[in-house]
Amino acid sequence: MRQTRIIARLDVKGTNLIKGVHLEGLRIIGKPHDHAKLYYEQGADELIYMDCVASLYGRNSLGDIVQQTAQDVFIPMTVGGGVRSVDDAMRLLRCGADKVAVNTAAVADPRLITEIARRFGSQCMVLSVEAKRIGPGRWEAFTDNGREATGLDVIEWAKRGAALGAGEILLTSVDQEGTRKGFDVALVGAVTAEVSVPVIASGGMGTPAHMEEVVRHGQADAVAMADILHYKRATMADIRGAALQAGIPVRTFDRG
Repeated sequence: MRQTRIIARLDVKGTNLIKGVHLEGLRIIGKPHDHAKLYYEQGADELIYMDCVASLYGRNSLGDIVQQTAQDVFIPMTVGGGVRSVDDAMRLLRCGADKVAVNTAAVADPRLITEIARRFGSQCMVLSVEAKRIGPGRWEAFTDNGREATGLDVIEWAKRGAALGAGEILLTSVDQEGTRKGFDVALVGAVTAEVSVPVIASGGMGTPAHMEEVVRHGQADAVAMADILHYKRATMADIRGAALQAGIPVRTFDRG
């Protein structure tokens, strides 16, 4: 079994770190940089920053936060929300992002996936997919923080995104997000079975055991978590220890 990445996800509105349920009912948690630094010090493998209102304003406003974080945090950062062009991607990468996540603009113009991948490398282009279950074994892709239906089948869209140049897929279950009831393992498994690029499972982690479930049965390459960290129901050390005990290979934490 390949090594699984443990990723802290930070959803941001304005200058605040927030958390909701089903991507709605957002509650302020604190300052994004403070939490990013804490999770880095605890041993996170990567960070994901998502501007959760960027689509409403047509732009990503995380540049300053990313720039500040890059001064204190030395692990890969994926930044998404409101990335609508190669220039938007370049601006975030110059601020300190290592990858950009694109959802709404990629649905509107899938050529953007290829343009970003060609300009910066496929490893920088993350396709963000917000999925809602619409029937047994069927999920639809949504945009605008889970508000707008696209009519796209999630599995087919993920396959197309990978073929167009996406080097990774951030797969968020809107149904499970913020519920603490675990990941949509069937969703993750359905996507990982059809794409060759890494898939990050996001949405629903309530206990360290949920990580084992989605890695073992959903074949997730990485697990993104927010609620469990923000509300201090588990630390990165707890999660890493539980993964190792369950036989899930994770990076040995040796940060000072």
